[in-house]
Amino acid sequence: MTNLWRMAGRNLLRYKRRTLLTLSLIVFGVLFVAVFEAVTGSFKGMMIGQITDSFLGHMQIHRKGYLAAIESLPLTMNLKPQAAGKAEKALQEIPEIEAWSPRIKFGGMFSNFVETTNIRINGVDPQREAKTVPLFLSRIVEGEKALRKGEILVPELLAKGMKVKPGDPVVVIATNRDGSVNGKQLKVGGILESVTGPGGRDGYLHIDDAMEILRMEGQEISEIAIRLRDFGTLYRVHERLSGVLAEEKNPQGQPIFDVNTWEKLSPFYNIASMIDIMTLFIKLMLIAIVLISIMNVMIMAVYERIREIGTMAAIGTLPRKILGLFVWEGFTMGIVGAVIGSLLSAAAIYGIDLSRITFNFSRQTGLILSPSIDPAGLLIISGIVIGVSILASLQPALKAARMDPIEALGHV
Repeated sequence: MTNLWRMAGRNLLRYKRRTLLTLSLIVFGVLFVAVFEAVTGSFKGMMIGQITDSFLGHMQIHRKGYLAAIESLPLTMNLKPQAAGKAEKALQEIPEIEAWSPRIKFGGMFSNFVETTNIRINGVDPQREAKTVPLFLSRIVEGEKALRKGEILVPELLAKGMKVKPGDPVVVIATNRDGSVNGKQLKVGGILESVTGPGGRDGYLHIDDAMEILRMEGQEISEIAIRLRDFGTLYRVHERLSGVLAEEKNPQGQPIFDVNTWEKLSPFYNIASMIDIMTLFIKLMLIAIVLISIMNVMIMAVYERIREIGTMAAIGTLPRKILGLFVWEGFTMGIVGAVIGSLLSAAAIYGIDLSRITFNFSRQTGLILSPSIDPAGLLIISGIVIGVSILASLQPALKAARMDPIEALGHV
């Protein structure tokens, strides 16, 4: 093996300019892919964090069929107190779950005693909601960063349209599941910034106020938002929780609960998927660059060394040895390019992290781009480069190994 390394290195150095150009293409290919993957991964993680930590949570539990009718916020599809209790008991038994928050969601009318408009209401327990979605209270742009009984957090768009501000008295009117109408006078506790753009119409009030408006005798929960200790355990916890809750059936033998990750609940998952697709295409471009570059070098090496190959064959060098020599040259080029590219990638990603580049996402401003070095990602990229290098050298190597010694020696 040492001899193969030495011979491969010597043969590559015989054509320094060509080898250097090919290595440069490989190095810049690895560098570009690794930096692109780190930057887009950072943006994707930031985007997911803003969505899940602001209002959505990592997972949610609903009554089976609720999501299909979620636009109308049907009170008839809420979880009864007994079912909600079973769900919370299951959550307590999973240590990977950090917090959860029950919510009552309903549509209603919002009035400032002069004008009236529709509003989507979220009744929450402020303490539990803040633990489940840590950025919830930070969305309050006017007023105290708190939610108390008798107060409502009004979405920014609605507050501007209705000309209300913190401290103003308002009325929320809603129809309960039995069809009776009830209302409650509240005080505007704060103006809430929308995380989904200027069209948000979601207001928040204390869960006890929501129960009073809807005349509930017990908490009939629309959804339970869940936060995990480690976001990386999302799919494992989702599978486990789904399996536990799947055992709960209604009298008709149908499942009671529906457990979904944030991906099913947010349209921004499509953007995250597009980022993954873009990364895949960039990797395919890297494969094409490496394949074409190394194949070009190796084909030229075979044609320029035909008589040398004939001489090796004539003195008894076995075809597999000739094949191995050319494959080893491609492997050497791939591994050197991958190592140099990985080192430069790590330095570039570290430099970008230190530069503290900021960007805006939706209504959030001043978010800091924090790409990180992923050793596993660099190993995958390096493995792809090395594998493609070997693949690219196979065709020229086979051509060299199959040459007739007499014809090769007579080649001019």
